[in-house]
Amino acid sequence: MALKTADEYIESAGKLTPRVYCGGKRVENLLDNAVTLSVVRATTKIYELAEDPQYKEIMVGTSHLTGEPVNRNLHIARNNHDLDMRQEMALLTSQHLGTCNYRCVGCDALNALAASTWEMDRDLGTDYNKRFNTYLAWAQANDLACSGAITDAKGDRKKRPSQQDDIDMHLHVVEKRPDGIVVRGAKVSQSGAIGAHETIVLPGGALRPGEEDFAIAFAVPNGTPGLTYITQYNAYSVERESVKDVYELGNPLFGQRETSTMVFEDVFIPWERVFLFGETKYCGRLVARFAKAHRMNCGGACKVGYADLIIGGCMLAVEYTGLDKIPHIQEKVIDMVRFSETSHACAIAAAFRGKEEPEGSGVWMPDDLFGNAAKLNIAHGFWEIMKNAGDIGGGGVVTMHAISDLSHPEIGEYVRKYIASAAPAEKRMKVMKFLQHWTAGLHGPGTWHGAGAPATQRMALYALTDFEAKKKLAKDLMLLKDD
Repeated sequence: MALKTADEYIESAGKLTPRVYCGGKRVENLLDNAVTLSVVRATTKIYELAEDPQYKEIMVGTSHLTGEPVNRNLHIARNNHDLDMRQEMALLTSQHLGTCNYRCVGCDALNALAASTWEMDRDLGTDYNKRFNTYLAWAQANDLACSGAITDAKGDRKKRPSQQDDIDMHLHVVEKRPDGIVVRGAKVSQSGAIGAHETIVLPGGALRPGEEDFAIAFAVPNGTPGLTYITQYNAYSVERESVKDVYELGNPLFGQRETSTMVFEDVFIPWERVFLFGETKYCGRLVARFAKAHRMNCGGACKVGYADLIIGGCMLAVEYTGLDKIPHIQEKVIDMVRFSETSHACAIAAAFRGKEEPEGSGVWMPDDLFGNAAKLNIAHGFWEIMKNAGDIGGGGVVTMHAISDLSHPEIGEYVRKYIASAAPAEKRMKVMKFLQHWTAGLHGPGTWHGAGAPATQRMALYALTDFEAKKKLAKDLMLLKDD
């Protein structure tokens, strides 16, 4: 089968039967609920971008298994160019969506599994890589949207998984059968899982001997019996459900990033979909490989795409009010560009400094140092970008009226008259709603914590830096001899 078209994905999404709850209400069809529909629309756009000839190099790769064209979200990086196109895809999709590429986490999870299953087969004589490649070739042939599930509920953070009062706080095996395993627990904050055909599940972190029941990685189809999705719900969810016209919203079609808690209540996973089972030694490596890929993409490229949108919105805001030549505003825009392009430079460096890992696997991973630098830089820089956007946009970012007021028979004339400036009122109002979406929305904390909180990147940078080499450089230049 060739690459899916956008229409084919929408048709397939309409046939998905996940057990989804949104705001306490059961969603029977993803296309009938305003919140879940935004996930489908965003995922549809990913398929559209892959159809567009001008984005083919970025959005489409060649399968190392079949030699056929495959969506970049299902592609395994085989060289530095592949890594570069992967981060460029993160940038491109964010620029076009203004929300999550809901296939992103799944892509990075697949690449981490490609490397780690090869390593386990080499070291242990298992057949995980064969299983994985069979699964991947099938997913590629059907151009499936795959989300990723990593983070466990965790419970009491002072306790190890097996020490929890409720062992379900970490996803774990409850039964081993001849035909597969049965798992119970939950994965939280899973971006776009409700609209994906499949979810790739990884352990939540490094594990120790004695924690084998928690050492599991597998693929699970959307709508599998025993699997429940409970979506996030906030003021933006209520707004999207209640608004009569999505044109009122800052990001009309694609909305805020939508996540869910995936509850596994004795879910059966066939062996052919299990890619790690009990090998605690390899869990830390698997998650670390996922993290280094995701920090390059989610940190250094995805959020730069968001920054491009915010900067564009700010430039429109000052143009519409006649303030585009004011020096202090230009200085703020320059700072916004500096933050975003520095992060993108780190992502590009992570791609081009990447290397095969493990050696002999044929799988290429980004450079960990530059990937962590990209994520840490944008985590801090994004708050500054939002702050400057709020400053440039002015009070109207949070005080603007409903756009529908423009056509109100009693007050429309007032709104059109008093909100107009160097541009008509509608343009000013729309850009204020757009900037409100960013500065008063969910993306600040999402950027801070996505791909790991900055404290994690800070520790990684300290651990990855060769301080002995730096000390030697300094000592050599000052002619300082060792005792």
